[in-house]
Amino acid sequence: MLKSMLALALALAASQAAAQTGPSARAVPQAREQVLLSFAPVVHKVAPAVVNVFTKRVVHAQNPLFNDPFFRQFFGDQSPFGGSDRVQNSLGSGVLVSADGLIVTNHHVIKDSQEIRVVLADRREFDAHLVRSDDKTDLALLKIDAGREALPYLELRDSDDLEVGDLVLAIGNPFGVGQTVTSGIVSALARTTGGIADYRFFIQTDAAINPGNSGGALVTLDGKLAGVNTAIFSRSGGSIGIGFAIPSNMVRTVIQGGGVGGRVVRPWLGASGQSVTAELAGSLGLTRPQGVLINEVYPGGPAERAGLRVGDVVTQVDGHEVDDAEALRFRIATLPVGRSATLVALRKGETRQLAVALIAPPETPPRDQSELRGEQPLAGAVVANLSPALIDELKLEGEPRGVIVMAVKQGTPANRLGLQRGDIVVKVNERDVASVGQLQELLAVRTPSWRISVKRGQEVLSVKVAG
Repeated sequence: MLKSMLALALALAASQAAAQTGPSARAVPQAREQVLLSFAPVVHKVAPAVVNVFTKRVVHAQNPLFNDPFFRQFFGDQSPFGGSDRVQNSLGSGVLVSADGLIVTNHHVIKDSQEIRVVLADRREFDAHLVRSDDKTDLALLKIDAGREALPYLELRDSDDLEVGDLVLAIGNPFGVGQTVTSGIVSALARTTGGIADYRFFIQTDAAINPGNSGGALVTLDGKLAGVNTAIFSRSGGSIGIGFAIPSNMVRTVIQGGGVGGRVVRPWLGASGQSVTAELAGSLGLTRPQGVLINEVYPGGPAERAGLRVGDVVTQVDGHEVDDAEALRFRIATLPVGRSATLVALRKGETRQLAVALIAPPETPPRDQSELRGEQPLAGAVVANLSPALIDELKLEGEPRGVIVMAVKQGTPANRLGLQRGDIVVKVNERDVASVGQLQELLAVRTPSWRISVKRGQEVLSVKVAG
């Protein structure tokens, strides 16, 4: 019995030593004493840097009669029926990321708020002002002023260093009950779950995350910030062990990527594509589904200048594997403007390395936003030239070109025609539309009838209108 116990102990010691000398130096508990170890030292270190975020906004509730289209056609957007104002409160969490009071939280926590109040773990309260908010990543930066006092904060970890199975802690204020800590593991990486943010690339964890945890910290056992908790998958509204956090590398990009008016400036690749499925992989001669099949390259953009072509399959960005289109967008978005990125692409069975210069999306051509007027079917539409900057601003998919509808005024010919914001005017009387100026020229020509073609989403809709 003694010999067998000794052999088991030696085997456990050997496996632990092997794990500690491996590339990641990770180890599972090897004895009962290790299982009984506590997370308390980590919590003592990180909890003071996690804050509660309280917001207020005034919501105007309109008289329900104004929702009737019959009344709207007479009064437009101005309701004569009055309404009432009410104060709407919301609660979330945030994380101090610098000693001078910079806080990261979720965009949806502070969206449209008129007042933001931050409560620290020691119950001190501060008014906060919004530094930057980015709905594409669902992240926002707040700032509080604690005078000369250095506040506790969390360092950002390299989220690419995480592995499935790593232990993590989620800290926040679920359901407004007060600061709470839950533990779990990293369940998956690079989850491209839809409906949360435009850059759908998340850390998945089974640490309990509930309403109110939004904007809170997901930390590793070295006390560093691995991600910002943002959403859960739930049928009941409570945690069922499927939570999502925005990786810290994206958080770092939002902290460092300030632009004009507080907008985050991200690199523009000038190319888009689709994820390679099993069916596509076979037709492309690939042994397995991997990468992004490029199906659109913007003329004169960074990708074209680097040599990327339609039909190429991008498999890596700066050494990171790219499994789908969301991963490609994430990898480009987390790189700084002004440097270059190395893309690995497959073309007809050959591997190519391409150096792509990362630039901010240019506003070329100028948007030339104008309201269309005159006796023609698009009168009342506000249109603009599409440019990479406007595509990014409007969060459009792909690299569309031409003239986009920015707004449609009520009661105008364009409104009666059914034109909508986001429609792209493709043709007028079978002639391609490339710019606002050209569209205005085409509409100025008197004709017995008009044939208008617009692109809405992935469909091209055409209608014939009498002159």
